Amino acid sequence: MRTVGSYSGRVRLGALVAALFSVSCYDFRGEGPEDPSPVVPPAVVSVTIEYRQPLGCVNSAGSCDDPVVFFGSWLRLGQAVTLSPRSGGLIWVGTAHNVPVNFPPREYAHAVRVYDPHIRDHPTGGVTAERLWVGRQLLTVYDSEGTPAESALVYVDENGFGHNPF
Repeated sequence: MRTVGSYSGRVRLGALVAALFSVSCYDFRGEGPEDPSPVVPPAVVSVTIEYRQPLGCVNSAGSCDDPVVFFGSWLRLGQAVTLSPRSGGLIWVGTAHNVPVNFPPREYAHAVRVYDPHIRDHPTGGVTAERLWVGRQLLTVYDSEGTPAESALVYVDENGFGHNPF
């Protein structure tokens, strides 16, 4: 009786296949670098903040002596920079630290604003971006102007100078 494919033939075929695979090692990795490129955190700088408070206090609660507080989109929830009054009390100044550099324009501009207790009864609820200087730049480009979400947009360079969006 004749069998299809003898045992010794299958052994020889298996040995041939094993020899072929042992000659070359198949690499299952795709083409590209061995390791991912390192994550480079953005450069950060300190930026001067200056805000000019309007004359008079429009605050029915009578808390006009409260400080002006600065907010930036790079700050974490609950973080803020409390500004200090300078000569005469209508100019408020401070320094924001660890501001990510994003100029020349990369991605989005930073959104910034202040809370001013002098204008608490204004339709913005005391939030404004008007009369605000960031990194020696008077900000002139606004988002949601005249609302409680009002913000000014600014780019910050590696020297800590602000730039209005183009």
